[in-house]
Amino acid sequence: MKRRNTTLLSLTALLGAVLVAAPSSPATADEVEQLKNGTFDTTTEPWWATSNVTAGLSGGQLCADVPGGTANRWDAAVGQNDVTLVKGESYKFAFTANGSPDGHVVRAIVGLQVAPYDTYFEVSPQLSVSGNTYSYTFTSPVDATQAQVGFQLGGSADAWKFCMDDVSLLGGVPPEVYEPDTGPRVRVNQVAYLPSGPKNATLVTDATGKLPWQLKNASGTVVAQGSTTPRGVDASSGQNVQSIDFGSYRKEGTGYTLVADGETSRPFDIGTAAYRQLRLDALKYYYTQRSGIAIRDDLRPGYGRAAGHVDVAPNQGDSAVPCQPGVCDYKLDVTGGWYDAGDHGKYVVNGGISTWELLSTYERALHARTGRPGKLGDGTLAIPESGNKVPDILDESRWELEFLLKMQVPAGQPLAGMAHHKIHDEAWTGLPLLPSEDPQKRELHPATTEATLNLAATAAQAARLYKPYDKAFAAKTLAAARTAWTAALAHPALHADPNDGIGGGAYADTDATDEFYWAAAELYLTTGEKQFADYVLNSPVHTADIFGPLGYDWARTAAAARLDLATVPSKLPGRDKVRQSVVKGADRYLTTLTSQPYGMPYAPTDNLYDWGSNHQILHNGIVIATAYDITGGSKYRDGALQSVDYLFGRNALNMSYVTGYGEVNSHNQHSRWYAHQLDPNLPNPPKGTLAGGPNSGIQDPYAQSKLQGCVGQFCYIDDIQSWSTNEHTINWNSALARMASFVADQT
Repeated sequence: MKRRNTTLLSLTALLGAVLVAAPSSPATADEVEQLKNGTFDTTTEPWWATSNVTAGLSGGQLCADVPGGTANRWDAAVGQNDVTLVKGESYKFAFTANGSPDGHVVRAIVGLQVAPYDTYFEVSPQLSVSGNTYSYTFTSPVDATQAQVGFQLGGSADAWKFCMDDVSLLGGVPPEVYEPDTGPRVRVNQVAYLPSGPKNATLVTDATGKLPWQLKNASGTVVAQGSTTPRGVDASSGQNVQSIDFGSYRKEGTGYTLVADGETSRPFDIGTAAYRQLRLDALKYYYTQRSGIAIRDDLRPGYGRAAGHVDVAPNQGDSAVPCQPGVCDYKLDVTGGWYDAGDHGKYVVNGGISTWELLSTYERALHARTGRPGKLGDGTLAIPESGNKVPDILDESRWELEFLLKMQVPAGQPLAGMAHHKIHDEAWTGLPLLPSEDPQKRELHPATTEATLNLAATAAQAARLYKPYDKAFAAKTLAAARTAWTAALAHPALHADPNDGIGGGAYADTDATDEFYWAAAELYLTTGEKQFADYVLNSPVHTADIFGPLGYDWARTAAAARLDLATVPSKLPGRDKVRQSVVKGADRYLTTLTSQPYGMPYAPTDNLYDWGSNHQILHNGIVIATAYDITGGSKYRDGALQSVDYLFGRNALNMSYVTGYGEVNSHNQHSRWYAHQLDPNLPNPPKGTLAGGPNSGIQDPYAQSKLQGCVGQFCYIDDIQSWSTNEHTINWNSALARMASFVADQT
């Protein structure tokens, strides 16, 4: 299920978007220039400029005096309207440009000049730094006669001059062939293998017979050797591959390499230190996602920023947010919480599973045979609350929990006790844009059954975990959970509108059966009350096979209940069968892992990788890890450990999907404020940020321009414009944090 429908800003308005279908095969046609007067020999017509820009001819170029002091890129612009685009046709967009002084970033777009102002292609070069001549190829996802080419020039504190020439939009060109640099053909976990864990690698080769391999230490000495195992053509990548197993070597060290078929892998370690750090980095991600508080640079050097959405201009703030027109007649204070992803929205259903996963990471540490709660204790995350004698992971989770509680419909109002589905901007904003600089009106969206049950589940779970540290807060969350549960029972089918995707993701779900099961499970585990046990036992979900190929996520929450029922101590009748069902699901994922030459517990139907495939791989691995916690069986421990190899480089692209981990790693995730690719003054995502990963749908225009016809694992590109393959989200990082914590505990 698609996470959201996202688009980027057009040239002239902060308005919404519609999801565009993947284009058909490029049409064959003669090359035809779509723009008029791109050489500016005698006039600037028919090019236009916004009223605050003075544009004219200068030395055979169009030059524009751009005012300083504008807030956004789209506040100052030049462009040309009434451009025709043909769906499926490939276009070459080219121009020369320079700025005075050097270094300004210009946003060049091809989009729609009328509502809904969709953007079909965009780039943001830094003038005279990335060069002055630019050329790009993309495929149009639509037929349009009112498209525009525009250059957004605003957002600078100081006035500057922009000049351009030889602007061309040439239709009918052959599509650009994108070939990712995959480096050496020996694919390894570039971070680390555990000394006592499995150690597997994948060799891409034309050879069909066994080949020798060597493991070398940092000094180049051969410390182990053996023969590969041919695996044939791997469906997930289209590559002929062989497997390498060097698990018998257990000596800790750094800088190891694997050599086979004349290729040397990227370096890696054998040890546990990297995963102890990853556990912390994956959790530290949440502090810089916080809304409603200034991020302290002393706690996160390079990531300090002003508080977002706290009623300080240009923000309209979150302290008194109205509903969408016709939804309600009150306003709520919904300050705080985590920004969901690369935008400024906050969503209860995504916040719910993210909070549950962080709380469950801590709860596992309390109950599992290898759990180490001290590693998640007070002072471990260096957050403002550190030192208050409460585990930092609970302090961080509470920042979101407090927001979730604020999203509950107040007593005395229609639908009292229900939870609003989400709160976000009235219209989509562009990149880059710090939360504190977002000028959009904020709106509450209708209450839904799914959001209400997310609140009930996480608040009930919180009640048992915060009780030793703050009894009043635990009582407050339990009361909110009971109220939400009662409200959901009274309104069991209020679902989010799938078309409510302007300014934020829709997060539509049409079946709350799994959320009811989850909420009842958490309420039972906290209270032990018969009413909740009966609901769990009578739910059709309780005996259903819920561990499917795609894994669990915000729209499939039954596993959240099943995993907790299997691992949190209780007197639930038939609990042994619940535990057996988790083990059975893990066995299936182990079978999948073994069948995949790249060793991941994920094989989607027809090799169609889903949105956020990386977190689905992690979630399937977490089921395997939970089977180890239940049984102590070494095959489950080894399977869980092997599951992370894919994310850290043992994949077709030979890259780590976690920022800052591995020699080659994702670091241009789609984000409005981790936007270094677009603005050198902004940072890349913080270390320990997970990219969404391969997505066969390639819904965004940038991915469509590069990845047409991609096979499985190759449907990914590390570019900030690729929101369908390369976004970051709080629920993807929660999966990373939970698995990293498990691996770190396996010393």
